[in-house]
Amino acid sequence: MIALVTGGAGFIGSHLVYELVKRKYKVIVVDNLSTGSLKNLKLVRKKIKFINHDLSKIKKLKNIFKDVDYIFHLAGMSQAVDSIKKPKTYYKNNVIGTMNVLKSIQNYKIKKFIYSASASCYGNPKKFPTSEREKIQTLTPYALTKWRSEQLIMRHASKYKLPVVSLRLFNVYGPRSKASGAYSAVISVFLKQKLKKKPLTIVGDGTQTRSFVYVSDVIKAMILALKSKVNNGIFNVGSQKSIKIIRLAKLFKGKKIYLPKRPGEPKHSIADISKIKQKLKWKPKISISRGIKILLTSCQRL
Repeated sequence: MIALVTGGAGFIGSHLVYELVKRKYKVIVVDNLSTGSLKNLKLVRKKIKFINHDLSKIKKLKNIFKDVDYIFHLAGMSQAVDSIKKPKTYYKNNVIGTMNVLKSIQNYKIKKFIYSASASCYGNPKKFPTSEREKIQTLTPYALTKWRSEQLIMRHASKYKLPVVSLRLFNVYGPRSKASGAYSAVISVFLKQKLKKKPLTIVGDGTQTRSFVYVSDVIKAMILALKSKVNNGIFNVGSQKSIKIIRLAKLFKGKKIYLPKRPGEPKHSIADISKIKQKLKWKPKISISRGIKILLTSCQRL
């Protein structure tokens, strides 16, 4: 079976590629390396096919997706604050890129299309934990482009009978995450500051909450989505418990300094994962305290 991963040289994508290789899939990675790196794939580089291509350019895409069985669409720009400065660039990369992928595969029989969506589409929700039924409230161009892409995918699925699962990822963290990324920037920043023995920078008053989920748990959700008979489903992927940023800082055991609150950031983020637990039999296994210990231990070994 052939599995294609867009954005496969990035943080989450590279972890997914390793798991697919481990499971004996033939893997194709499509990435323009604007944010990803081939260093993330160095241990499997000879076992995969890598294609350097920008998805916002539709030329040659049909040939790339020919004979592919499964598609994991993770490619895209993911910095929320940066998207406020570059909304057109984010639309081009995230929305146009997704449109081009869908146009390229509409005549192919894809067994399953898994989309890496974002829980940022909920903005500042009124209900906690927040379920997939919550009102959409995008606060940044990044959030808007991720949600618009999800809409395009679900409409395409209905029109062309494409089996789709969209996973709305909350705050994903783990090895290879960048300090500037959208998923777990605060953990990556804290880790970098901890290793350099600098104070931990807390944005705002630190009482904001986030639903962090370790990257290996996210990959398990993606694999379950691949194997499941569920089609055209949208699922939250996050931890069952959220944590205050100030509490997170305590896990790193460092001095703290406070910075002004950034625009477009929600106050609270708590995932309702009852739907994915029921439909895909998934739930996270690594707690935030254990995940931070794993990160710190792995860095100390380097």
